[in-house]
Amino acid sequence: MSTPPLGRRGFLQGALGIGALAATGSLAACAPGGTATQPSKLAAPSASTSAAKGEITIWNRSGDLFKVFDAAIAKFRAAYPNVKVNHQAVDIDAKLANTLISGTDVPDGSFWDDAKIGGQAEHLFDLTDLIAPYKDQTSPYKLSVNTVDGKIYGVPWDLDPGLLWYREDILDSAGVDPASLATYDDLITAARTVKEKDPETRPIHLEKTPFLSQLWLEMLAGQQGTSLTDAQGKLRLDSEEYRRIFTWIQTAVKDDLVTHAPYLEPADVKSLDDGRQVFVPWAIWWSFAPQQLLKATKGKWRAAPLPAWTPGGARSGAMGGSSFVIPAKAKNPELAWLLYEFLCFKEPGYTAVYGPNDVYPGGLSTSIPSYIPAADPAKPLFQPIEALGGQDLWKVAVEAGATIPAATPIPWWWAQSVDYLGNNMQRLMEGKMSPDQVISESAEKIQRNLIDRS
Repeated sequence: MSTPPLGRRGFLQGALGIGALAATGSLAACAPGGTATQPSKLAAPSASTSAAKGEITIWNRSGDLFKVFDAAIAKFRAAYPNVKVNHQAVDIDAKLANTLISGTDVPDGSFWDDAKIGGQAEHLFDLTDLIAPYKDQTSPYKLSVNTVDGKIYGVPWDLDPGLLWYREDILDSAGVDPASLATYDDLITAARTVKEKDPETRPIHLEKTPFLSQLWLEMLAGQQGTSLTDAQGKLRLDSEEYRRIFTWIQTAVKDDLVTHAPYLEPADVKSLDDGRQVFVPWAIWWSFAPQQLLKATKGKWRAAPLPAWTPGGARSGAMGGSSFVIPAKAKNPELAWLLYEFLCFKEPGYTAVYGPNDVYPGGLSTSIPSYIPAADPAKPLFQPIEALGGQDLWKVAVEAGATIPAATPIPWWWAQSVDYLGNNMQRLMEGKMSPDQVISESAEKIQRNLIDRS
């Protein structure tokens, strides 16, 4: 079943877990690896389930995702009848960081972007001991982006695996077997074949928005086990992995295989619907497009694992994501932990979040759980999607998600670096810069203007 309509802005900020990236930089107290004070460690609650008692205030973003969590929290209330949950819709992007720093009126727990957690670790509880029983059964990527100096500060929630979205009918007409798209070189070859069949096509989507293009870049880098910085915050843009991505982009542009359009804006939707775009390497949340926006091609799109950068390499990377945090000055942190443990690691908590509900009758299909027992390919939490021709997106996504390599905490200045790297990527896609120019110029400005000043 299709998911119900929802506003594009709300979708981007809620389901993606990336909405606040662009506003975070100056509020971060310190970079990963350099917290100023010793964080508090939260121990497991001493009370039994039946004895847990008290009141907590929990923040979530407003919109459809808030409604999903509100329904799931009702299941928590049934399991913990003596815990009162004040579930509040808050502009987390504008409010949470300042609240953590001031220490005034902090919530007991909050939804937050993975990209924020590393830079605010000193204001959060160290959850390492509480996560320990679930650590071996949680996505390595999700654990890594919540870890600073060996301590875990976020309760891992969603995983946003990258997938290759493609037009099944066009590939069939061109004689291209989707199963043959094992590497990004294979994808270039397939795009050439499609274009030979129909010269009007520009088969591969490249993102025209600097912010999203850089987020996309990090998904492609993550496939190769790297990211913009290492665990100590050292820049590693000047590397074989990033050069490989930029060279591939340059090849696609030179061969006229690219539709350079902003994500799901009218021009993008039109070229998707009229057959000019055939391949969209993007996160699972692109499933929103065929379900809600595409008309002429609804039912013709399918999802596959991303190609690998080298033969046998990882077939997915993460693009976006959110977790839950417990502020160090929370009044009832143990009860907040019980809630997040229930939603992320327990039944019926994670089923209530991802399974069919009043908001999403077919289930929440814009991400998957990062807790591996909840992401069983044989036990789908959301249903096959009509707008994908009835494809079992759940199985494709969880199998792809299982291949995502571990990463490092996202640096607090990541969004500010879009002014350099994201903008230079656009110049590369326009044929105005070379891969080496993108790397050298972006690295020099990020180092000088962001890292050295932090």
